[in-house]
This record gives sequence, structure tokens and C-alpha cells, in this order.
Amino acid sequence: MSQTRFLSEYRPWPFRLHETRLDVTLAPRGTRVQSELRLERVSAGDLTLDGGAGLRTFSVAIDGTPVPETALTLADETMTIAAATLPEGPFTLSATVEIDPEANTTLEGLYLSGGMFCTQCEAEGFRHITWYPDRPDVMAPFRVTVRADLPVLLSNGNPVASGPGWAEWHDPWPKPAYLFALVAGDLRAVSDRFTTMSGREVALNVWVRPGDEDRAGFALESLVKSMRWDEEVYGREYDLDVFNIVAVDDFNMGAMENKGLNIFNSKLVLASPETATDSDYERIEAVIAHEYFHNWTGNRITCRDWFQLCLKEGLTVLRDQQFTSDLRSAAVKRIEDVVTLRARQFREDAGPLAHPPRPDRYDEINNFYTATVYEKGAEVIGMLKRLVGDDGYRSALDLYFDRHDGQAATIEDWLKVFEDATGRDLAQFKRWYTDAGTPELTLTEAWDEKAGRLTLHFTQATRPTPGQPEKPPRVIPIAVGLISANGDEVLPTTVLEMTEAAQSFSFDGLGGRPIVSLLRGFSAPVTVAREIPRADRAVLMAHDTDPFARWEAANSLALDTLVEMAAGGEADPALTYAYGGVLADSAMDPAFLALMLRLPAEDEVATEIARRGGTPDPDAIHRTREALMEELAAQHARVLDQIMAEMDCPYDYAPDAEQSGARSARLAALAWLSRLDGGERAAEVWAKARNMTERMGALSQLVRAGRAEAALAGMEAQFGANRLVMDKFFTVQPMAADPAQAVGIAQSLAARSDFDWQNPNRFRALIGGLGANHAAFHAADGSGYDFVADWLIRMDAVNPQTAARMTSLFETWPRYDAGRRARARAALERIAARPGLSRNTAEMVTRILAAGG
Repeated sequence: MSQTRFLSEYRPWPFRLHETRLDVTLAPRGTRVQSELRLERVSAGDLTLDGGAGLRTFSVAIDGTPVPETALTLADETMTIAAATLPEGPFTLSATVEIDPEANTTLEGLYLSGGMFCTQCEAEGFRHITWYPDRPDVMAPFRVTVRADLPVLLSNGNPVASGPGWAEWHDPWPKPAYLFALVAGDLRAVSDRFTTMSGREVALNVWVRPGDEDRAGFALESLVKSMRWDEEVYGREYDLDVFNIVAVDDFNMGAMENKGLNIFNSKLVLASPETATDSDYERIEAVIAHEYFHNWTGNRITCRDWFQLCLKEGLTVLRDQQFTSDLRSAAVKRIEDVVTLRARQFREDAGPLAHPPRPDRYDEINNFYTATVYEKGAEVIGMLKRLVGDDGYRSALDLYFDRHDGQAATIEDWLKVFEDATGRDLAQFKRWYTDAGTPELTLTEAWDEKAGRLTLHFTQATRPTPGQPEKPPRVIPIAVGLISANGDEVLPTTVLEMTEAAQSFSFDGLGGRPIVSLLRGFSAPVTVAREIPRADRAVLMAHDTDPFARWEAANSLALDTLVEMAAGGEADPALTYAYGGVLADSAMDPAFLALMLRLPAEDEVATEIARRGGTPDPDAIHRTREALMEELAAQHARVLDQIMAEMDCPYDYAPDAEQSGARSARLAALAWLSRLDGGERAAEVWAKARNMTERMGALSQLVRAGRAEAALAGMEAQFGANRLVMDKFFTVQPMAADPAQAVGIAQSLAARSDFDWQNPNRFRALIGGLGANHAAFHAADGSGYDFVADWLIRMDAVNPQTAARMTSLFETWPRYDAGRRARARAALERIAARPGLSRNTAEMVTRILAAGG
């Protein structure tokens, strides 16, 4: 049943919560939670608290006196105490409930993971622990006593007392319930200390299961780097005596920023050269930073309601992007972020799941932890930073921290800070927060040879999205440069500020017609339509001084070629020539070279075909991409061999920017060459691999070539007991396999005894791996749709969050041919018809189905 919530219906809670006290006695089947809430009435009304159906309520009292049954109403998700029963002044509400962590397969609230008690309370998980005002604008200090016969008992804040079988924690900083955390189990700590900029000592611990201590060091190093960076760049100092991170095997999300006690999916903590790839290391570094940065942008200042989710998440994503850019290659990081944005968020914007970064309604908040909220939320703040400048941005952030510390804020509060700090009117800019969809920017050029004047005519338009047919113009910062025909820069980067539906900008005093380097640094999250000769794009690809624009020239040239080849055309010789120029650039950063060698993904090609009004054929797209890679590899085999030799890293492994860049270039060259030799070089790399990065790079090519049997057997023999490595084993096979075989491979893997499908990591590994194989998931016979639908139905019964998020694999189904559409619709309707389907999955499937008319 739909329970739509609307932003316009927000009302402050009519009580003030001064303190929360919890006494939690842990037991697998009967955990007892005693709560004391020190409350005070603010306005008239009943007292309503949130709670789940899994709460067994034993007592409810006010100032020690039981609440009369006639004044107490218990519903499925709320408890209401009649206003007439409540004291006029401050009072204490106490309750005792019992919950069953062992039966909690949703991994929301308090649950068990391999014998460890742990919690996940964002967004509305705390109501499954006890009766509470489970909303982000109700903030209070917490004092928590944890009781259990377990070695380690953790909660938020600072430890204040302990004894045999119990520990007490106090968090003095007011926080909402979604930031509550508790962990208890047999754990080991990898520890360090950090001295803050004011001289305070902070104890740092990464808690892991026994035997995992040797794989926690990098996470701890990343935490120290994050704390130092936040002080130096944002002036933010940590505010407790201890910072704890716990690695958990069963976790719906990547990690959670609970105050002082971050809980992480173990895949984002544990790493060694033998078990983790370079991308794993970089991801760990970034997510450790992200969750730590939330201490200020999310915890000290939180969001007033869940409609404002992008306020904390968009800002914190931008901060972790800046962090990675400073530690590694800023150019490579920016391009990788754009690739992710286009693959996930642009697709979201173009389909049935489109919504603004700040939506005005939702049915199930767990379905709004989306690329639009996170990645587009970060892009919007990046545009704001570009418009006000670095100094204006820092002034606004300092004011934001000073003005709203300890508060639950809104997007309006955020924009008002920038207006007050910089004097800008941001009324029009606010549309980026309230309007869904990706604006399309169209550019036409006018060249006046006599006057030496180039005029750029821009128009902007945003297509209708569900519930928003009309899209007024937005503020769009357009960063441009001008390049001469011989590759010299004529005009350095200049930011044009577009505010109208149509607008023109002129450049005078030019000696000859230049080539426009457009949207440098990806200055706004828009698509671009322009007519540009391929020869000009080849010049930009070879000479543009802006790394993003240079990569974009290569990507768009390759994309055009793939679209034309998929329709029966031939490869453009200009593309082969342009890649020759890239490969000949000995000064190019290896990590950037690897990006330049990455052809557009098959789903990206399908998106472009659909955008041009065509019907994508997944099989033709797959054959085309393989053929183009083979052709390019044949033309440049000698140089690619040279890259593989030069980028070999014989020295001790380090996950730093230099080594990981070299490995990425070497493996990119291997991917091309493997199209020529049936996997011979990949077999050699596998045999000599010194780390997991080389192993996985080689293994994906061996799977693609159909000769991975021995390598997979070796991987399983060596790492069969390592859950995170075996997740890679389950992913790479359906993802890299020939599309004609991938569904069968996925079915075989699903039948294995170690396909622990109730573990979200293992489930996402297999189902997501098949979903990433574009032609296999969209198989003409519907087998890919049916396989995924079968498993989503099964997962929804035990873990609705995980099932609902994976339904997004279907969001592009209406763009394919009639046969595929019919089979996809049948699979979606089968999910929708499951008796007892969760509200999470029902909302997603209903919206996705509606896109097909």
C-alpha cells in the first residue's frame, strides 16, 4: 500500500528531546531494550513515536507511572499517547521492548552477522529497535549501556565506564536516531592515534574479525589522511576522544557514518595486495574519507527531513572527490566521476526513476539513495563552487558550519548561506535542486572571417520527466577554451554563465577560426548537441590542454563510430589515426592513457542510439565493440606491446597513484591485445601475476576468450575461504563471458553451495555481474530478464532494500525492440504480482513498468 509523503506536509515535532538513555541486553532471539527519553512539550498534540511490528512491548511509563491502556494506542508502525495523559512540564518517557536480531534478515535495525551484533539505522532503522521519534530533525545526546557476554561492546561517542559483561558510552553531541550504532562481538582492533590541530589526542581503531588484522592497515592509514585533509582544507577538527570503524560482512550499504562508530561493509575495509585490486584500494580510501567527512557534513549538521538527503550526501560526495583528487590524479578522478555520472545518473534522469536531487514526494525513502541524490547532488555543489569561486566557497562553508552547527538544515538554509557570504541571488540556481532531468545544451557557431569574431549560440532544454512536464531555464556554467587548427591554445579556460533558454557569446580579435573546447572540466551535468567535424575532434583529442575535454573528444569520436558500425557502417580511419596520436604521447599520465583506451561501454552506445531515435540491438552493439577493439588493436599492436612492457611493475606492490596508474595502462593494453591472440598474453600475465589487480585484469580477458577454466580453478583453490575474493569470482564470470553463455554461467554459479545469496555482497556480485553484461541481460529470448526476476522475487522476501535497488537493472527496458520489451514486461509483472511484495520493491517495479506505457 502506497504511503506517499510530501515535502509540503512537513511539520516540526511537537516535543523537544533533551536526552536519550538506552540499556540494551543482547541475546540472539530476545534482545531487551530499555529506553528513557527526557521530553518537553513544545506545542499541542498527542505524543506519537515510531516503531516496527517486530517490537514486543512490555511496558510504557511516564515519570515511572505506567501509561493507562486507555491512553495508549499501538499500531503497526506507531505508538500514540493521548495528549491529556502528558505532563505540562518536562517528563521522562520510559519503555521496555524485546526484539529478535537473529530473525532480522532485512539487515535494518539490530541484527546478527556471523555471530556479531550490529546495527544499521539509516534511514528508518532505529524504529525496529525501540519506540522513538525516528526522524532526522529530532536530535539529542545519547547515553548507552550495552550488556552481553562478548569481548567487545561498542556504541557511539566516548567510553565512560565498563565492567564484566557491560560497557557504557556517552555521545555528548546531539544526533538523530539514524546515527545511532551498536556493535558487539569477538573483534580485534588495529589501532593508531591522531593529534588534532588543537592538540587533542584521538584514539583510532579499526575493528575486524580475528584473522583479518593484517588486511586493516590501509583503512587505518586512510582514516589518518582523511582527518588531516579535513583540517587543512575545510578547517574541520574531530570532536570525540575515540573514532571506531567496524568491518561487517553482511551490510546493505557500503558504509554508515554513525557518530564516532562507523560501520563498514567489510569489502570497504579489508585489503591486501593478494586479495584486493587497485580500484578496491582507491574505493576504500575514498569511502573511509566520505564517512569521516560526514562527521561535520551530516552529523554535526544533519538534514531536517529525508527530502533534504542530498544536502548531506551531495556535499560529502564532493568532499571525498576533492580528497581523492588531491591524493591521486585530479584529471583522472574527474573523468571517472563523469563516467559514473553518465552511466548511472543520466540513465536515471532519462527514465522512469527520474527525480530531482531534492524530491517533493516519496513512498519509500530507502529507494531514494540514488545517483541523483549522491552524484548529481555533488555536481550541483561543484557548479555552485565554480560560480562563486574558491574564496567565496570557503567563506560560505565557514558560515554554514558556524550558523548551522547542531542543527537539522534544509536546501534553503544551504543556499541562503551562499547568498549571504557572496551576495549572489541563487533563486534560479535552486532549480538544480527542485527540477529533475538532464538539460541538453545545443551549440551552433558563427564565424566572421573579416572581423576575426567567433560567436557561440547556445540553447538549453530539459525533457519532461514524471510529474514535471515544464522545465524553465537553469543557470549553467559553461567552461570553454579555444584551440587553433595546429593545436595551440588561443583562449584559456573561460566560464560563460548561461541563464536564458537561448544565449550568445562572442570572442573577438582571433587570427583564424579556432576549434571550441567545450564544457571543460565537465563544468555542468548536461548533455551536448553540436556539429563538429571529426578532424576537429581529432585535434582536440591530440592537443586539448584540458584533460576532460581531451578525453571527451576521444570518447565522442569512438561513440559516433560505434553507433555507425552498429547500423552497418565501417570504422572511421580518423579514429585509428587519432588513437595513434594518443599512443605516441610518451608524456601522458599512464592512468589517463588507460582512460583514453577505454571504449564507450555497450550500454552507453545503446543510450546514444536511443537518444538519436533508433532502437538499440544489444547483440549488434556487442559485436561492433568487439570488432572495433580488434581493428584498433591490430593497427597499434606494436605500441600496445611496448606499453605492456614499459608499464610492468616488478617492484614491491603499492596502491599509490604511480603504480596503480601504470598497472591500469598495462591492463588496458592487454584488453586490446587479447582481441588478437585469443587470450595468450592474458594467460602469461595470469601465470606471472604478483597481485590481485593483475590477476583480475588477466582473468577477465581469459573469461572473455573462453579459456579461464584453469585460472578459475586456481583462484578457487587459493582463495575459496576468502569471501571478498570469491565475490570477484562470482562477478567476473557472467560479466566478462560471451553473452550467449553468460546466463547459463550465472545459473550454474547460483546453484553452487557457496552462493550465499542472503549476503548482499554475494547477491550483488552475481546478479550485478550479469546485469553488467549488456547483451546477456538483454538476451533476445528473455533469459537474462527471467534469471534476475527470479532472484529479485526471492531476495525481496528476506531483504527488500537489496532487492529494490537491483530492480534498476530494468529501467531502460522500453528502449529495445518489441520482443525484448514483451519479455522484460512479463518479468517485471511477475515481480509485481508476488504476494506480499515489499513496499520498497513494489514502488520501484511500478515506476519502471509505467515507463512502458
